[in-house]
Amino acid sequence: MSVKIEKLEGSKVKLDFVVEKEKFNEALDQAFKENAGKFKMPGFRNGKVPRNVIEKTYGDNVLFEEAFGILAEKEYMAAVIENNLEVVSEPRLAKMDKLSKTEDIVFSIEVFVKPEAKLKKYKGLTIEKVNTEVTDADVDAELENMRNKNARIVAKEEGAVENGDIANIDFEGFLDGVAFDGGKAEKYDLEIGSGSFIPGFEEQIVGMKVGDEKDITTTFPEEYGNQDLAGKETIFKIKLHEIKKKELPALDDEFAKDVSEFDTLVEYKNSLKEKLAKNKEAQAKAERESKAIEALVAELEVEIPEVMVHNQIHNMIHEFEQNLAYQGMTLDQYMEILGIDHAALHDQFKDSAIKDIKLNLAMEQVVKAENVEVTDEEVVAKVEELCAAYGQDASSMKENENVKEYMRTKLKQEKAMNVVVENVKEK
Repeated sequence: MSVKIEKLEGSKVKLDFVVEKEKFNEALDQAFKENAGKFKMPGFRNGKVPRNVIEKTYGDNVLFEEAFGILAEKEYMAAVIENNLEVVSEPRLAKMDKLSKTEDIVFSIEVFVKPEAKLKKYKGLTIEKVNTEVTDADVDAELENMRNKNARIVAKEEGAVENGDIANIDFEGFLDGVAFDGGKAEKYDLEIGSGSFIPGFEEQIVGMKVGDEKDITTTFPEEYGNQDLAGKETIFKIKLHEIKKKELPALDDEFAKDVSEFDTLVEYKNSLKEKLAKNKEAQAKAERESKAIEALVAELEVEIPEVMVHNQIHNMIHEFEQNLAYQGMTLDQYMEILGIDHAALHDQFKDSAIKDIKLNLAMEQVVKAENVEVTDEEVVAKVEELCAAYGQDASSMKENENVKEYMRTKLKQEKAMNVVVENVKEK
């Protein structure tokens, strides 16, 4: 066999094959063995019709198509391995001369390969400074959050609904005078000012008194999931049954004793500050990495073939579908709720898919430049760590070569990303 590889535009390559006729005849023998059972003729047992009888009856080329498929796949895979081609698409037969038992077989295959990428730099990337300071205001906000969690809910005997009150209401929504699904509830507790309902709803409850009934007009957001309601003006009929309010505990030593192991408010506040500092540092680390990724991807020069984007989107949607299944929802149900079709769902994932591809290509460049290595012990330790986190048995996973290779790649990328993040400049 001889093969000539020609680079085409857009990360596509063409492989021109010339394969010896002897190999085609070997493929014909294999095709006959694999398909003998399909031929049935009087006087012969099933699968025992001689090849020369089959060819005489159905034509000399009856097995050519199957044989060529066997031959082309074998020669294509050999060429891919021998030339270290990193293919990212299914191969496409671009040209095939006539098939013959007495002449060499000439054909061409086109396939997309991983694009050539140039990473201009990965050290010294500039990112916006990440704030890790914990202020008194942060501590006060956490204290206020704890007070709200430990508040008593009491009936408000007099007055009207105010911001921060809890209104117990009946409501029913109407679009063009017709009640719509999901727009009705009875004796629902709604915290006014929580922003849990569509804009304009809660504000119009303010000022109502127990026993009041009222029609309010609202407009659903344009991006609302239900397309029948998105951007539409609706009327809700409201009846107020009860007004409740929160009684917050006093911020003193007794409060500290009730909600923590500390005896004084000062000790509790110091503990909160330490906890917030640790949380903020963890958040800052993740934020630095996110900003570093954005900066790194911006340094990559590459033309990504559309088929590579399509494949990545397909993988992402498949993973998303599995996550939905864990929540008891199908992909079709999800799309119905959002009022979108497969094409729109595909578009939703496109930007993320392109970013992921660019990041992987960039990380490959960093791994290579830094000569990043990962030991077998590190791979096994990581597999055991992940299995423990998900409550799975690690014994079989540690022996699975595909799992180990996947984990080795991920660990290399983690080490490479650490190099990138450690060398960023914050401004």
